[in-house]
Amino acid sequence: MAVFVDLNLTNCTEVKKLQSVIEMAAHLGYSAVAINHIAEFENKKPEIVKPISTKDLFPSPPTVQGKSTPIQILKRLTVIASDPSHFNVLRSTSPVTRLYDIVAVYPKTEKLFHAACTTIDVDIICINVTEKYPFFFRRPPVNAAIERGIFFELIYTPAIKDSTLRRYTISNALSLMEICKGKNIIVSSGAEKPLELRGPYDVATLGLLFGLSERSAKAALSTNCRAALLHGETRKTAFGITHTVKKPQTLEDEGEAAEPVSKKAKKE
Repeated sequence: MAVFVDLNLTNCTEVKKLQSVIEMAAHLGYSAVAINHIAEFENKKPEIVKPISTKDLFPSPPTVQGKSTPIQILKRLTVIASDPSHFNVLRSTSPVTRLYDIVAVYPKTEKLFHAACTTIDVDIICINVTEKYPFFFRRPPVNAAIERGIFFELIYTPAIKDSTLRRYTISNALSLMEICKGKNIIVSSGAEKPLELRGPYDVATLGLLFGLSERSAKAALSTNCRAALLHGETRKTAFGITHTVKKPQTLEDEGEAAEPVSKKAKKE
């Protein structure tokens, strides 16, 4: 049975509202959700709040529909970047990012998008779905992000709210699919209210409108989300590199290799 994940539930100031959204997600069959803390910048100073604790939300999280396990509640940070200096908080040495399970970035310009794909240490790159993209997606940075294990996120809530936003969502999604071919895509809700959530199979069907295949649409809610979470875990740990070197052949090895040939020559 597939394990479905929604990595973007909008954090709100009302605890009861957030509780009701998480309860609805569990009722719809999501095994894990991430509460998204959005970092806005004013005068180039980050406004990053401490992530909300699971214990502050539920003494015991609600049980996932059709399963006997409680829903897993994760912490996510999304930095809206409109200036290169906004990436400073996302450096691997920053203690802030270690408070979160998932770190995402929302680049506003093509230059920042390229940096997020190639050099910035994040797990998810958010794709704007509320307006026409100011630049075209290019293959080199997108491929670089895929090779680094970074995922691109599409939000479906705007598409079910307004016809204009739905047009922008589908258009931007199709532009991205032409480059990435459906690889490393995550589809999340961005929901603020319980009624904005949709069931996993309904979202997978909606993913077909975004240019995803049936298999890729299902992966965008399950296996890709788990891979992004694993990427977040490795981001917080030490990096290791394995380097293999071919052993040079010595004269002794050459002699051993040539010995059977010499014996054969003697027999002849």
